[in-house]
Amino acid sequence: MRHNKKFNHLSRTADHRKAMLANMAISLIMHKRITTTLAKAKALKIYVEPLITRCKDDSTHSRRMVFRHLQNKEALKELYGVVAPKVGDRPGGYTRIIKLGFREGDAAPIAFIELVDFDDNMAKTPKTVKKTRRSRKSSAPKAEAPATEAPATEAPAAEEEKAE
Repeated sequence: MRHNKKFNHLSRTADHRKAMLANMAISLIMHKRITTTLAKAKALKIYVEPLITRCKDDSTHSRRMVFRHLQNKEALKELYGVVAPKVGDRPGGYTRIIKLGFREGDAAPIAFIELVDFDDNMAKTPKTVKKTRRSRKSSAPKAEAPATEAPATEAPAAEEEKAE
């Protein structure tokens, strides 16, 4: 019977699964986004989020506990030096899984998993607020303040270059 065995075994032995998840966690920490199958991404999310939660407390004990799982000094430095300060105020949900479609060879569902606070594309897009007009007879458009001109010291220099 499979009572109380809720995590995905991913058709691997325990040692293979442990090594694979550790390697994927290291890659996620170092690259901030990796592409994998949907099942592995979900398993990785369950594996890596407690590690990130533990790294919020920068103590020797927590470093040793995280190193026990990762076994990689560079990933530990990246986790405690870059990732932890950025997620320090977040109460959880450090990763995001986005489905990409299906792999061409075996039709496996593919997704990428990323650290939420490190998504550059989402952070750069400005949110546009759409203004609605209630009537066509609105007040006259407000005149914008004239743009400030360049300092007087730069303007003559530009004119001298044109004269020569």
